[in-house]
Amino acid sequence: MQRRPVTVVVFAGFFLLGNLFILWGILLPDIARNLAMSELVSGALFSLFSLGMMIGAILGGKYANRYDFVSLLGILFALDAVSVMVMTHFTHWSGVIGMAFIIGIISSAIITIGHTLIAQIYAQKRFAMMGLMDFMFSLGTLAASFFVTLMYQVREDWHLPMQVLSFIMLGVAALAFFTASANARKVATSAYNQDKRTLAFTQIIRQPVFMFMALLSFGYGAVEFGNANWFVSYAHNGHGFSGEQSRNLLACFTAGMVISRLGFAWLLRIVSVPRLIVLMATMSLMGTLGIKLSSELVSMGASNLLLGLGLGGLFPLMLSAAMSMDEQNGPVLSGISIIGNSTGVQVASFSTGVWANYVPLTVAFWVIPIAGCWLWLAAVGYSKMVRQGQ
Repeated sequence: MQRRPVTVVVFAGFFLLGNLFILWGILLPDIARNLAMSELVSGALFSLFSLGMMIGAILGGKYANRYDFVSLLGILFALDAVSVMVMTHFTHWSGVIGMAFIIGIISSAIITIGHTLIAQIYAQKRFAMMGLMDFMFSLGTLAASFFVTLMYQVREDWHLPMQVLSFIMLGVAALAFFTASANARKVATSAYNQDKRTLAFTQIIRQPVFMFMALLSFGYGAVEFGNANWFVSYAHNGHGFSGEQSRNLLACFTAGMVISRLGFAWLLRIVSVPRLIVLMATMSLMGTLGIKLSSELVSMGASNLLLGLGLGGLFPLMLSAAMSMDEQNGPVLSGISIIGNSTGVQVASFSTGVWANYVPLTVAFWVIPIAGCWLWLAAVGYSKMVRQGQ
């Protein structure tokens, strides 16, 4: 299999998914105003999206091994693009949150396949390439704020960024089909083409190290997307920052994510994997507390940057360590991490929305630092298990 074209497809797809995932939070104030969505309904949007991701992770982890990964990526990218476009044509919030559920299923399956492909075709450089892949995801989240600002220069309408993104995603789908066609003309010798069995979650999750990985993924999802989904609303409605200032503050978080995912593999030359996991979790916890306890523009931006620096490399570091211990079950390990991640997103996003119905959002935002404490405790436990398994 030609590695370079496949890598381009996966990396480009992860960039677009990063952009898509963060758009929910960036555009939420405009979507809510346009469709008359309460905080409870806004929380339900994130919850349904996360529930869809859980289902997609289960389906992708269990059954994706039966098919050619690159062809399947082309189909899923095309379906995702169409789903995003359809979502923008609904005029009632029920249709929007329903489509968010479907988009979650498709996107999660793409992530599961992408993680497995890169881990398998770059077995000797797994940590570095997994970091670069998730770096592309974070680069997409970083670009999202500026993408929305650019689109709003054309027309201040939340539909436009989503529609433009769907057209670009169709282009990646076409590239995936072209790559799969080119690979089909070659002799298939890669590991992912040799093993077409259906994988089982149960026997993997019973192992303590992977149970701790799931708990760490839960905290990771709760912190990352709890902050991503609610921060713009928190800064704008709770602290009185302008919409552009709020988006730029969130960009500090995504910038930290980008830097972290680009540089964490270099740190492995001087710091062991278990120690780096705990270090990054500690930075993440400090960042969540800093955001909640800050009220000034500069301090809130610095706290967002610290959170991104701690959180960014943690996910690829965690998943790469797991895949190094059990290479044969890559789709399942990716699926478990996404299920944990999505559950964390669902709990944090929905609980913040429910709490905000009874108290100001500035109080309900305490959900994020609480999730940061969970993240740190799970990271300490996981790092000990990884050290024992090395």
